[in-house]
Amino acid sequence: MNAPRLRTAQAIGTRRLDLLPLRVEHAVEMAAVLSDPALHTFIGGTPDTPHLLRSRYQRMTAGSPDPAVSWLNWVIRLRAESCLTGTVQATIRSSRPGPTAEIAWVVGTPWQGRGIATEAARGLVEWLAMQSVHTVIAHIHPDHRASAAVAAAAGLSRTDAWHDGEIRWRRRIGR
Repeated sequence: MNAPRLRTAQAIGTRRLDLLPLRVEHAVEMAAVLSDPALHTFIGGTPDTPHLLRSRYQRMTAGSPDPAVSWLNWVIRLRAESCLTGTVQATIRSSRPGPTAEIAWVVGTPWQGRGIATEAARGLVEWLAMQSVHTVIAHIHPDHRASAAVAAAAGLSRTDAWHDGEIRWRRRIGR
């Protein structure tokens, strides 16, 4: 297998959104965006304070310690309102027959139901295809219908595989 290719997040534009590479400076605004405890219904935990989120973003932007893994993270900016509304992420692993990206998304409660997660996930998957990623997967709680709808809209299909109590969704995009 070839040496792993280090990937970095690049700005991605969609019809209404800018997916901007995550920066530590986003922590204060994102702490407010992600402050609703209901966002943790399916993933557990509680909202991070700006200080904790800043520490988390420092670790995330430092990158994976594994050279075969790239951590790519973006904030979602709604252009018309000039505000951050959520995040998308991709963890890319070198594998055969080609790199696999595990993706995830979260949109703050005030912006849900407006197609933002769907548009961001589609934009991310299209970008991953241009990065020669072969397979995209997401793990979704079986009761999280909204995330299942986002995955389906991004072209992922539900599989019979489970991972840590969540259902694996997959899309092959590579040649």
